[in-house]
Amino acid sequence: MAEPLTLRCATESLARDEPQWGTASRVQRWLLVEQPGAWGYDPPAESQLDPGVAEALDATARRHRVRVLLIRRPGQRRRDAERAVFLAHSGVERSWVEQLRVPAVQPEALLNIDLGVLAWPDPPGVGRPGPLGLHLVCTNGRHDPCCADLGRPVVRALTAAAAPDVWECSHVGGDRFAANIVCLPEGVYYGRVEPERAAYLLAEHRAGLVDLDHYRGRSSHPPLVQAAELFARSHLRERRIDGVGVLSAEPGPEGTVAVLVQQRGADAVEVIVRRERAEPVQLTCHVHEERRPWTYRLVEVRPA
Repeated sequence: MAEPLTLRCATESLARDEPQWGTASRVQRWLLVEQPGAWGYDPPAESQLDPGVAEALDATARRHRVRVLLIRRPGQRRRDAERAVFLAHSGVERSWVEQLRVPAVQPEALLNIDLGVLAWPDPPGVGRPGPLGLHLVCTNGRHDPCCADLGRPVVRALTAAAAPDVWECSHVGGDRFAANIVCLPEGVYYGRVEPERAAYLLAEHRAGLVDLDHYRGRSSHPPLVQAAELFARSHLRERRIDGVGVLSAEPGPEGTVAVLVQQRGADAVEVIVRRERAEPVQLTCHVHEERRPWTYRLVEVRPA
């Protein structure tokens, strides 16, 4: 019998009151592949997907800077004749989702998808238009038990509330902020989502509003800009997803960065942020080496 894990990274992160702003993974190009069954620590290589296809798909995705996620429907593990595949682009200004279908018995068809189109700001038309939004809940317990322990209750709550377009997904980054939800195509990351809050949070998101209490950032921006955007939103009381835009980021003295943020229909503000290293901590349940994550501190928000 395996030794029980002595640490749960999400519990420890919450106990030390670790900020989660500026922690969304930097991704603008996504490939989502429906793959029922168990996922290992390193999906899609450790899944029931054909190993040769998984290896070739990984190589192609790396070349095109595409993030590959496995997804599955909540609840019953359906094994339909066809699998859903989504292409998603989370650009700074433009975003889109297209949907394809791939025969389950021909996984090599995944290798015929031109991942280069994911760099395009406009939908390429290689598939049919996808849903208005995809809501991905990380439940990849083999990667980190916190993702399963905290993600699955969120999935059950969303299923009970009949929330649309919800999928379980493989590792999205930031295990210690579980339960994590990623909303595509905008690339909005939410962390520490409680089951009783999840349905309301997604309803607000579908209405075009960000939940600032759970907001980790947008994947189209680097982490420091993500933090600055959150600080600007809090200062301006701006919850509209498209309510702010980042105009520029300039380095300043003593490790600071000045980020110019434009509020829609109003004036711009300059957000001064300092990046610092936090104390050494164990960041995930499985990786026992302590590391010093970056943390982002607000220095000042002032009129531009």
